[in-house]
This record gives sequence, structure tokens and C-alpha cells, in this order.
Amino acid sequence: MPDFAAPLQRLVDEFRRLPGVGQKSAQRLAFYVLRSSRDDAARLATALLDVKDNLGICAECNNISDSELCPYCRDPHRDRSQICVVEEPHNILPFETTRTFQGQYHVLNGAISPLRGIGPEQLKIKGLLDRIGHGEAKEIILATNPTVEGEATAAYLSRLLKPLGLRVTRIAMGIPVGSDIEFSDEVTISKSLENRREM
Repeated sequence: MPDFAAPLQRLVDEFRRLPGVGQKSAQRLAFYVLRSSRDDAARLATALLDVKDNLGICAECNNISDSELCPYCRDPHRDRSQICVVEEPHNILPFETTRTFQGQYHVLNGAISPLRGIGPEQLKIKGLLDRIGHGEAKEIILATNPTVEGEATAAYLSRLLKPLGLRVTRIAMGIPVGSDIEFSDEVTISKSLENRREM
């Protein structure tokens, strides 16, 4: 016999599919929606569908965007001589909150992980090489996460890019090893950028 009425159980089950949401949290969220007004539930449903229907990937840097180019690639005031390479779109926000980096970004959509079957060919490296080929980039800042996979990705990119005559730097390890850039504070990110090193 199910714990809840079928519609409520389906909602609990859907919330449980979200990362970091266990049974109890899923139940709390489902009951919150149940107690909310129909208008609140409709706004939530519309926001969920809007994300799926109206967001895509930036044609230049692979960031999430609501048009062909993301706001950073569209901004004529950004420094096109610097490209900060990150693993995922959510890794850009910590750099932006420091208000110190004015360059461009490039999202790899992952990191090299042989154990998970992810090699360089699965990452968005070709797009980075195409951007470099246009000749504006002078420095590539490798801002992959300080994990085994992130370090392997940074080392691979360094070996690939240094022969092209670019300055290749790695963010300083003010970010704790084994953590994710997404959870770092603005001061840590700012110091990591300031103290980046040649690779």
C-alpha cells in the first residue's frame, strides 16, 4: 500500500530524483507544493518548463544562454585576450562574483575521467582551439576543479596549448583540494585568480 495518494507520491518520487534530495526532503517539498496555491504551483511548473524550452548553449563558449551568445560573449567590454577555462557553466558564477576577472570563459562540459569513460574527445576542447585560432587569445587560465579529474584535465590542456605560444596559467590552490569551485567564496576565488601560475 502506498504511503501517499498517487499524485502526491509521484511528486515525492520526482523530487527524490533531484541531486542531494533524499526521501524526507522530497516529502517536505511535495507537501509545500500541496499547501501552496494553484498560482504558486503554476509559476513553479512554468519556471521549470521555461528552463527546458528557452535555454540553450552559447555557440562560442558553451555557457548556458537564452540566445545564440551568452552575456559574457556578447559583452564588447570583456577582454578577449584572456580565456578562463572551467568544467561546467555553474563554475563561472564564483569568478563573476569577485568582479575582478573581465576576460572570456570557455566551458568544457566535464573533465577527463578515464574511470567514467570520459576522454579529451568528449570535452569541448575543439571549440577552445577554434577560438584560439582566431588570434585574439594571449592567455588561457585553467580553472578546472582541484580534483584528480580537474588536475588531469588541466595538465592535458597545458601540454596541448603551450606549443601554440600562449601563456597558460593555472589558478592558485587557494581553493581546497577535493572541493568544487561552485562552493568557494569570493575572496578565495579572487586570490586564486591573482596567484595563478604558469603551467
